[in-house]
Amino acid sequence: MTSSIHKTAAWSDGAGVPDLHASAGLPVEEVLARLSTVRSGLTSGEASRRLALVGPNALRGHVVGSLDVLGRQLMNPFLLLLAATAVISILLRDQTDAVIILGITTLSVGLGFVNEYRSERAIADLHARVRHTARVLRDGGLTPVDVRAIVPGDIVVLDVGDIVPADLRLLDSQALACEEAVLTGESVPADKTVAAVTAEEGLSPSSCAMMGTVVRGGTGRGVVVRTGSATQLGRIAARLGGRMPETAFQQGLRAFSRLLVWITTTVTVVVFVVNAIARHSVAIVTVSLATGARRMAQRSVLVKRLVSIEDLGNIVVLFTDKTGTLTEGKIGFAAALDPNGASSPEVLRLGMLCTTAMTGGIIPGNATNVLDAALWASPATRHFDLRQCRRIAAAPFDYERRLMSVLVDDGTRRRLIVKGAPESVLARCIECPPGFQELLAAQFGAGSRVVAVATREATGLTAITPAEERDLIPAGLLVFADPPKADAASALVRLQQLGITVKILTGDNELVAQKVCRDLGIAASGALTGTALGQMSDQEATAALATTTIFARVSPEQKARLIRLQRQLGLDVGFLGDGVNDAVALHDADVGISVESAADVAKDAADIVLVTKDLAILADGVAEGRRIFANTIKYVVMATSSNFGNMFSTAVGSLLLPFLPLLPAQVLLGNLLYDVSEMTIPTDNVDDEQLHRPAYWDMGLIRRFMIVFGPINSLFDFSIFAVMLLAFGAGATLFRSGYFVETFVTQTLIIFALRTRRVPFFRSRPSWPLAATTATVTLAGASLPFWPIGAFLGFAPLPAVFFGVIAILVVVYIVLVDATKTWFFRAVASRSTTREDRSPPYAGRRAARMLVR
Repeated sequence: MTSSIHKTAAWSDGAGVPDLHASAGLPVEEVLARLSTVRSGLTSGEASRRLALVGPNALRGHVVGSLDVLGRQLMNPFLLLLAATAVISILLRDQTDAVIILGITTLSVGLGFVNEYRSERAIADLHARVRHTARVLRDGGLTPVDVRAIVPGDIVVLDVGDIVPADLRLLDSQALACEEAVLTGESVPADKTVAAVTAEEGLSPSSCAMMGTVVRGGTGRGVVVRTGSATQLGRIAARLGGRMPETAFQQGLRAFSRLLVWITTTVTVVVFVVNAIARHSVAIVTVSLATGARRMAQRSVLVKRLVSIEDLGNIVVLFTDKTGTLTEGKIGFAAALDPNGASSPEVLRLGMLCTTAMTGGIIPGNATNVLDAALWASPATRHFDLRQCRRIAAAPFDYERRLMSVLVDDGTRRRLIVKGAPESVLARCIECPPGFQELLAAQFGAGSRVVAVATREATGLTAITPAEERDLIPAGLLVFADPPKADAASALVRLQQLGITVKILTGDNELVAQKVCRDLGIAASGALTGTALGQMSDQEATAALATTTIFARVSPEQKARLIRLQRQLGLDVGFLGDGVNDAVALHDADVGISVESAADVAKDAADIVLVTKDLAILADGVAEGRRIFANTIKYVVMATSSNFGNMFSTAVGSLLLPFLPLLPAQVLLGNLLYDVSEMTIPTDNVDDEQLHRPAYWDMGLIRRFMIVFGPINSLFDFSIFAVMLLAFGAGATLFRSGYFVETFVTQTLIIFALRTRRVPFFRSRPSWPLAATTATVTLAGASLPFWPIGAFLGFAPLPAVFFGVIAILVVVYIVLVDATKTWFFRAVASRSTTREDRSPPYAGRRAARMLVR
């Protein structure tokens, strides 16, 4: 089989892989012969055999390795410190402390490993669900094929927006241009040709289209020469396959860890607590995001980046296209009309001739544009026989001209046929027939998608350039129907309830968009066309954003500009798009949202991928994102305040007492049990009012929360100090037992008060996993001094009356925290209102952001 694919040593690179530059310099037919293929493509059976031989067409992706995850857990300065402590304990013949420290450390590493590995698997599984396809000729027909199943010898069809799926030798090219920045760094698209280039060197010969590059203009076909790691992109990826160098953030974090280790050598107990704040909080946040990503996937929302979950929940303004979002997206051909509004078979015939197809013939299956596909799918087209027509040349559609044109010879005359947006076509016509504009307005007003068709005689013309698209005579209109979605209105209401303003970016006419808005009950405050927008300064366009709902006939660059200007107003912006022309806007938005059926380049640019293009699913995703973030913040504010209080109490106790309040191993054990109890926070219920508006990270607020609630925690720690010393006359072992139980019980149970701004239990109930885990771990920690292992851990059994005291302290503690919580949030709300009243609207991206509103 190898010899049938790669004929000679001169043709291959010595490893059985076809040489790319050799194929670039050979005639097309010889390349096909050497790859044992034909222009109509491979059979499915032959493709399967080649796939088994050469392997999947994929670069080495993100592999989740258990050893890698374990290695990251072990590469921690604190573990080195703990190991050194254990060694010192052994040398001092204190084997008990050594065993305790090593045992607890092992459990902590195991817990971290399980959680990180599950998080990594969740991310990998989500990425695996985002698939890319390419259009390949198989068994003589055009069919979508998963890019991983493409093999050498396959014939791939390329159109605007496609990501080239492998290294191709071009067979046909119609004004084909590819953006090759991924390989060459050059952002200007490179023109492609079929002609052999024997002397050309470099990463991308002009007669080839390379894997990973993007088709920015024209159409073409190519035969696959190389796949997977054998491609130019694959070889670059292999050389860059090592771990990325540390970023400045990672270096700073590592320096911070080293600093903490240095401090630990001076104040061991304090650093153990600081470690709990600095390390374990991050772990819980990651677990929360990964759990949320899995829950969102169950709601048909695929998260490509965990941090984009917060962005999704923070959306205040959503820009979305119209087709398939507000409308069904199932476009159907409705009518072909002449300039007088009468039904016209000739206009339909001209429209059929001017569709996306390869030079040399009219092939219905090659229609890639949705309007062309709808045209060919209509029963009205079955009565036409176009076999006598010959396609001489074509100028594909692009987003600047907003039209396409073909040069057709039907045996009697040669004509140029132009089809596209009515405004663009009419601008190239000699004149507009009487009543034509009124006909257009009537169709737009009815919510129809409309394409104009115009022609001119082209005797002697052999090629098409934009300059030839002139002196046209309007032939008529092709009318398409795309009705509004039945459930779009309810989805829009849900988004409004979530505090999200929806704005429409469409390539369609503004009258069509206004009709759809009226049908769905959207209060469209205004409409602006791309032409008008292009004449505005940034300041004028920014002012127009406040009063405009519909932006019609906008270009890809204008979409990105609107998003950029909206972001400058200090509001989080989401953009939902699925087309080639949406890629830049998806990249520029705070959160880019695409769909599984989108163009590959759009899915690559997006942060979130919806299984179905549905605003209801998006609303579910926004609500879920806010729920995830709310639960993350619960842990952050609780952990920072309680750990701050415990740190202060332990430090003061260390100064006043003749012994350490807690042994280092006991501090580690408490943190381990506490982390176990909090692992179910991602499952917790969230109060409805927390879902009605975005919530943001506000470190100032978190610090204030810590400063207010930390001392309350310390107050009760000092109370138990007094009880143990004065009431029980406790020595070191009994004191540590009582202090451990009190600080662990209060720290764990306070989640029920701090998880909500409502009255806990009565007006806001925790999820049953959180309640069950917290109760179980609390009981286990409180009873630990009575276990057989208690003495080994340095604990002693506590008198029964102690637990009566603890019960009273816990009740008073929760009541006091709940009252302080009510005051705190009211003060924050008042301070936020006062500050925003003093500031101009949208004074800055973070100025209007508050964790609690």
